[in-house]
Amino acid sequence: MTSPHEPGALPPENHAYGTGAPPPAYGTGAPPPAYGTGALPPENAAPGGAEPPPGCPAHGGGPAHGGGPAHGGPEYGGTTAPFPPQASHAAPYDPAQDIVRLYGPDFAADPHGIYELLRRQGPVAQVEIAPGVPAMLVTDYRAALELLNDEATWSKDSRPWMPTVPADSQVMPMLAWRPNVFFSDGEAHDRYRKVITDSFALIEPHELRSYVRGAADQLISRFGTEGRVDLISQYARSLPLMIFNRVFGLPDSYSDRLISALADMLDGATPEQAAKANENFTGYIMELVAAKKERRGPDLTSWFMDHPAGLTDEELIHQIVITMGAGHEPTTNLIGNALARMLSDDRYYGTLSGGALTARDAINDVLWNDPPLGNYSAHYPRRDVFFHGTWIRANQLTLVSYAAANAQFGTTPLEQPRAGGGAHLSWAAGPHACPVRPTALLIATTAIERLTAWLSDIELTVPFEQLEWRVGAFHRALAALPARFTPLTPDQAGATPWDSSPSPSTRQAPTSPERPPASAR
Repeated sequence: MTSPHEPGALPPENHAYGTGAPPPAYGTGAPPPAYGTGALPPENAAPGGAEPPPGCPAHGGGPAHGGGPAHGGPEYGGTTAPFPPQASHAAPYDPAQDIVRLYGPDFAADPHGIYELLRRQGPVAQVEIAPGVPAMLVTDYRAALELLNDEATWSKDSRPWMPTVPADSQVMPMLAWRPNVFFSDGEAHDRYRKVITDSFALIEPHELRSYVRGAADQLISRFGTEGRVDLISQYARSLPLMIFNRVFGLPDSYSDRLISALADMLDGATPEQAAKANENFTGYIMELVAAKKERRGPDLTSWFMDHPAGLTDEELIHQIVITMGAGHEPTTNLIGNALARMLSDDRYYGTLSGGALTARDAINDVLWNDPPLGNYSAHYPRRDVFFHGTWIRANQLTLVSYAAANAQFGTTPLEQPRAGGGAHLSWAAGPHACPVRPTALLIATTAIERLTAWLSDIELTVPFEQLEWRVGAFHRALAALPARFTPLTPDQAGATPWDSSPSPSTRQAPTSPERPPASAR
């Protein structure tokens, strides 16, 4: 039996609603009770002319936009009144006029200004993430944590939602269902996740760090003589893919193919170019799988194949694709955003109290104040729910804004870091939190440290305020990060990036079956 105090529970018959009185009877014109978080609305929530709750799907109002302190009982941080006559705006809320678009240059230029606007709607706001694609966006920290941990109310399966939006929408690659860890619930999700976590656990951190240094040196040697660089296209975007190419089991000679395919998918100016890039990426994945079927190795692909979970070929391919995709773009943005902060803030070169701030300080700054993935964790309610003051229809796309939730109580100053640096939501939370966070942090930190060690006088060529951000609802990503430095040469005195060569990222072994099963470690 569901506890009346748990999400999804209907209020008990004698619930006092904060007044010490029994609930009003339905059908008398009295307002209905404030149902708990995640609760199903009654079939006749507002009979007899009673005011329906804000955005109630049964009353033609669409998804709710009311909320905030005036909505719901104490569990929402508001009053004990069941439902006020309207949202807490100065004027009645008009979705047609107030819809906020999370795409276009305005959002890219000032996302936190948009989040502040959205907070006027309460903990949950209606947004549009692409033309014709509405969504509910959770901007409240506590509400986000609750959603991310409530598998009974929320599903990750996007299939019921997909027919409601244009099939060719630009956001479908991020939201269309596949049989992978991102879009699965329950046992299926646990099975996919264990394949990933067990396999990544077989990569030795010190060996991965060594390879990141080698990959960084290789990239720096390509532009080191020029004295100028775009740190996004020539460094931050390429480095994670060089590492993925190696840890998934292909020779370094394949890395440029992977870099080119994903860069073209990202920057393709026409549908034809995007389609060609997708074809090239698919070809790369199929060659990878074929090579590992023929001969196993000490790599992630082989460990995925041999895991006791017994992935099918289709499942295998989808776990590889989601791991590369989910690892590439956020890691690129984390490196780029952190470098942008370091190269525009004198505190990274020296402080009065304790010397220079570090790459890890910059990364923590980004994760708290400007996450590389600003909005994601797509969920869909299994039924109509009243969530933190807002009605949300069953199967309505609901996203979590990590950026808005992190900044709910203001930005985190570098001089006053949050204790432990681990309470932000940039890795999500709950059962679907990032499964390979230590790996991402190691790659980003080492990449930044290696670059700044070789190019100690590197600086931006434009002020931070003039940097251009890519348009999109999900990522917080720089379009470019132009910088200059004193050129290097291969024959200069002392060590140079040309002296290094990539080293293996994983322990050497002839075949993965000779290693202990991932689940046994």
